[in-house]
Amino acid sequence: MGSRLYISLAVTYPSTAISFEIFLWAPVLLFSMVAHEYAHAEAAYRQGDSTAYMLGRLTFNPLKHIDPFMTVILPVLTWFMWGFAFGGAKPVPVNPRNYRNYVRGDVVVSLAGIVVNLVLFAIFTGLVATIGTIAQLLPALSPTLEILQRMMAWGVWLNLVLAFFNLIPIPPLDGSHVFYHLLPPGAGMQYRQLQRFGFLPIVLVSYLLPGVVRFFLWPAFQLLGVAKHVLVPVALPNGLPSSVFGLY
Repeated sequence: MGSRLYISLAVTYPSTAISFEIFLWAPVLLFSMVAHEYAHAEAAYRQGDSTAYMLGRLTFNPLKHIDPFMTVILPVLTWFMWGFAFGGAKPVPVNPRNYRNYVRGDVVVSLAGIVVNLVLFAIFTGLVATIGTIAQLLPALSPTLEILQRMMAWGVWLNLVLAFFNLIPIPPLDGSHVFYHLLPPGAGMQYRQLQRFGFLPIVLVSYLLPGVVRFFLWPAFQLLGVAKHVLVPVALPNGLPSSVFGLY
């Protein structure tokens, strides 16, 4: 029950070369990852651990959450080497020994980032719909609103990916912190040893067994289908990226 790190990871499978589109989804992804990490830090603080707070991580300042390797170098390397972009934010340090209740605190802190991403999914869905409605009322603003709607639409999908990808019960993902509490004590201790390998296990699973990742992302695809049903009626001609929402 020593010090622990919480990290938000994301994996995407781009179908086209890096283009102007990156200027739309990259800021949204960064914001969503920062919100995820902030949620871990805030939850830990509320559970009695001030480690992240003392280290200046209880902030929305993106510079505090960017890791040069995980956030910049690794996504570029994996995209060019393996055809998918894998990366994450700087891990949030916590000390579970400080939690008022160890098990409850660990579960709450682990799920905090996921809950925030699901809330952001709902907010971005609402923003996409609102922008489409405004464009119908003010058609002269449609070109500008179309870009803004497309940017918000990326937020719908990226927050679903962050939420459900991080639920995968493989260290260091958030889901692993919940999963080992469901195991017998001895098995849980052995399972926790996987954390020593850092993000290597999930990188290998993403590369060698992409079907496993897609299985855990199944709820994300279902929720995306619900969002698409709501958003298509108010979507501008290029307001929804076809690589995510398909043709509409």
